[in-house]
Amino acid sequence: MDIANFYTRTENSELHGTNAGLSSPISPDGTPELGRRYTIPGREGRAVAVKKGQSIRIGNPKGQQVCDAWAFNAGNTSEYLSWPHARAWINKTVPSVGDVLVTNRRRPILTLIEDTSPGVHDTLIAACDVFRYHSLGETHYHDNCSDNLRMAMKAIGQTVSDVPQPFNIWMNIPVDKDGKIAWLSPVSKAGDYVVLRAEMDAIVVMSACPQDLVPVNGANMVPSELDFIVTD
Repeated sequence: MDIANFYTRTENSELHGTNAGLSSPISPDGTPELGRRYTIPGREGRAVAVKKGQSIRIGNPKGQQVCDAWAFNAGNTSEYLSWPHARAWINKTVPSVGDVLVTNRRRPILTLIEDTSPGVHDTLIAACDVFRYHSLGETHYHDNCSDNLRMAMKAIGQTVSDVPQPFNIWMNIPVDKDGKIAWLSPVSKAGDYVVLRAEMDAIVVMSACPQDLVPVNGANMVPSELDFIVTD
């Protein structure tokens, strides 16, 4: 496979490769069984339909795994959780409990209602993609969060035209006084979770980040599973 060929593709919705996430939806349209715990294997993604007023609990069983998360208006996926808009709405770069997160049309889509971790998350770093791994020296296809989003949506009969900035839950990217960033291991512990309440009917997509070339998923750089539960 010649990764250089990917640079000539014109559609950002196009998959660069696949994994089991393409054929493993939680249901044909993403509707969950309320109260059931679903597992997202390391390196894969899943999509779930969350009704207005329902909550999704995203768990980190081993504590050192980053979750790239997105939320889309279930009736119009061109409206989605947008961090340039949400950061302006909450007047900070990282949300905390009680913060309302808004879309690219400045409407509430999620509220962070619980966080058992120290609250270290990221909203600045783009989802990893084949180009990121190519820049890190990878010469073959590498699982990535951008394709995990595309696959998870395709698996439930949806498409996305582009990859928005994700909510990088538990990703530890500190910014120093000179504006420089570092790529550090999560400070979350095994069993930590966040709970997000849907403020509109939404499709939430989560990727158990496949990054294994820098230590954002822990010093051993081995991606692991996540889990989630949807409740009323």
